[in-house]
Order: sequence, then structure tokens, then C-alpha cells
Amino acid sequence: MNNTVTTTARLLGAGLRALLVLTLVTGVLYPLAVTGVAQGLFPRQANGSQVEADGRVVGSSLIGQSFTLPRAEGRQTPEPDLRWFQGRPAHGLGTNTLNTRYRLLLSGATNLSAGDADLVAQVEAAQKAVVRDNSVPGHPVAAADVPADAVTSSGSGLDPHISPAYARLQTHRVAARNGLSPAEVERLVTEHTEGRTLGFVGDPRVNVLELNVALRALAAGR
Repeated sequence: MNNTVTTTARLLGAGLRALLVLTLVTGVLYPLAVTGVAQGLFPRQANGSQVEADGRVVGSSLIGQSFTLPRAEGRQTPEPDLRWFQGRPAHGLGTNTLNTRYRLLLSGATNLSAGDADLVAQVEAAQKAVVRDNSVPGHPVAAADVPADAVTSSGSGLDPHISPAYARLQTHRVAARNGLSPAEVERLVTEHTEGRTLGFVGDPRVNVLELNVALRALAAGR
């Protein structure tokens, strides 16, 4: 009986010591080390890749956001604010319906097949809207000019980037709405066009939030 109690106590003691050591190593020392390295070498990325304008944080370069007008009475969705570059559609987004205490945004894809009638209707409506919104006197936009990312959403619905082609398509409209020359706006797009990651991964892209922050600074200087 005494041997059993002693053995059990020894095993419990060993387990407790192992728990304390592992808690210290994996729960304290390792997180502190990773946090310290991240803050020392990559502070911007470690803090959420925040984008600032006028001394305050306006968003993250990792998460797309909408540039829209206040929703008008009777409309289910707000209209785009055409002073700004617009990002990709966000058809896969939803809202939390279970825990209504917090207003949470749920991201995701639509899961519609390429031939789905609803998806086809969404794409056709988006294409017409892009043509209508971006056609300005002397610079009409044809349906064939509209790139795919202008009318389709990403897998998350929160893609912060658009293609350089979609950004350039919007330059004349943005220039006219902000009293700028198309050349000035095109130069902004060129300056904010990112190349392929490591030179071969992905496609060239433009971060919409960072581009609009630069546009706001340029327009404010006039």
C-alpha cells in the first residue's frame, strides 16, 4: 500500500514539474522570444501592417475595405464613392447572426460554380457598373476593357489588392472627380504597383487603401 501511494505521489510530482516547465517554455519564454524577434525585425508586420493617414490609423494593408457613400434610404447596399479607387467586389461577406452582441464581419467565398445563374448575373451587373462609373467624357470604357478582378470577388472577399489593369481603368474617373490630371493619377498607380513576390510568385498588384491614402494627400495639396 505504501509503495503504491509513494509511486503515485512521485508520478504526480513528475507530471506537475513537467507541466510547469512546459508552461514556462511554451507559454512564456517562446511567445516572448517570437514577439521580441518580430518586433525587432518586422515591427510593421507584427503590428498588423497598419496604414496611417494624418497621424491616425485608417486600416491595414492586409484587409480590403469599401470606399462607399453613406447608404441612402431604401437601398440595401451603399453606392461607391467615385472619388476613390474601388477594390474588388465582396460577394462572399456575411454578418454574424448568432452572437448579436458584437457586430462581426464573416468573410468567405460565394461557392457558386462558373455556370451558376446568380454568379453570371452578378458578373454582368458588376461589368455594367464598372463601364458606367468609369466612362468619362472623351474616355469611354468598353465592356472588353473590364478585367476579371473588377467583377469577381476573392476567396475571402477581403482582398486588399486589385490588378494594375483595373487601377489604370479607374484613373480618368478618379482624376475628374478630384480635379487632377490623368497623368498625375496614372503616376500614383505606377508608384504603388507591386511586383511579383520574390520575382515570380503571384501577379503584379496595387494596394487600394495605400493608393487612396496617396490620392488623398495629392488632392489635398491642390
